[in-house]
Amino acid sequence: MEADGFVSRRTSVETPGVDSRVTGAAAGAEFRWLGGRILDATGGVVGSLSPRMAGQQDFAPMLHRATPEPSTSVEPEIDYEGLPQGVATSTHMLAGAVAGIMEHCLMYPIDCVKTRMQSLHPEPGARYRNVMDALRQIVRTEGVWRPIRGVNVLAVGAGPAHALYFACYEKIKFSLSDAIHPGTNSHFANGVAGCMATVLHDAVMNPAEVVKQRMQMFNSPYRGVLDCMGSLLRHEGTAAFYRSYTTQLTMNVPFQALHFMTYEYLQELLNPHRQYNPSSHVVSGALAGALAAAATTPLDVCKTLLNTQEAQAIHVIQAEAATAAGAVGAATASATGSRHISGLGEAFRTVYRMGGMPAFFKGVQARVIYQMPSTAISWSVYEFFKYIITKRQHERRLRGDRDSDK
Repeated sequence: MEADGFVSRRTSVETPGVDSRVTGAAAGAEFRWLGGRILDATGGVVGSLSPRMAGQQDFAPMLHRATPEPSTSVEPEIDYEGLPQGVATSTHMLAGAVAGIMEHCLMYPIDCVKTRMQSLHPEPGARYRNVMDALRQIVRTEGVWRPIRGVNVLAVGAGPAHALYFACYEKIKFSLSDAIHPGTNSHFANGVAGCMATVLHDAVMNPAEVVKQRMQMFNSPYRGVLDCMGSLLRHEGTAAFYRSYTTQLTMNVPFQALHFMTYEYLQELLNPHRQYNPSSHVVSGALAGALAAAATTPLDVCKTLLNTQEAQAIHVIQAEAATAAGAVGAATASATGSRHISGLGEAFRTVYRMGGMPAFFKGVQARVIYQMPSTAISWSVYEFFKYIITKRQHERRLRGDRDSDK
């Protein structure tokens, strides 16, 4: 290992010019070189190197000291990439919860625009050219606070959802990586960990997503979060909160697998030593999020339709059902069509009927713009928490070692 001028070498032969007392004890031992001094495995100084002068030895022998002096002690490199052994699961959950809340809340106005731009048949007042035009129109016609309406329910859902997400991801990633390739990173393990973490994340997040998107729609009839939840329970039942769960999983499993594998791959390129490097976390997170978001936009459009149950889309289904059934079965078809859109298959058919293939990429610009900073924020905050927690535990362990030596 070589980092910050620190080199480990293992020797089994005598070196010319080295005191026999040193070489005798050194055979087969591990030495470390730092700043012209040679230390043994315990940190004791056993020799030093200096520029060679005529008539002088290459190596200046010194008496071995079992306990290194404070001025020459070398602290072992912090293993930042994984939290220290013995760290409670709650530590992962706290870091993940903070990262998730910040990610969703800071980018919420763009998420509001994305939901509206994915509408299959938007009203005249909700037709936008691009993301900035949408934000300007929303603020001008509906008020400055309209783009963040519903952010409170998202914050409540994002905290526990991301706590489970990151805790599950870290646990599975390291366990599976050790089983496949001990001591190395495994892209397969990263992908599996991301998929399993998503199952738990979406189970908690889906109800919050439904309420959030209902409140984000143009001319939303709900006064607030509680009013929206009460109306959903009365008119659609508890199934309304999980109508899009399978679609959400179908979207998020490939999204997170692609996201995590891209992130870890970019980290190997930009941050091969896996040190705390904020710029590499931002770049890797942003690019991974953009790629995964663009690739899964068609599924996101279907998820939005299932969550919002857009009235115009339901009307189209009713009309087609009535036409197919004929005049005799019109009433029956209308009653059947009045039920809500459910299932990924029905959502796909509805999107295609109303807009063809281009409809599957509605709001792709807003989705990519939303995901790039969102994933960058999420990874940066999470990696920062990992770094701080790791550093504190490392310093606490060093203090304990020094106290035990006294």
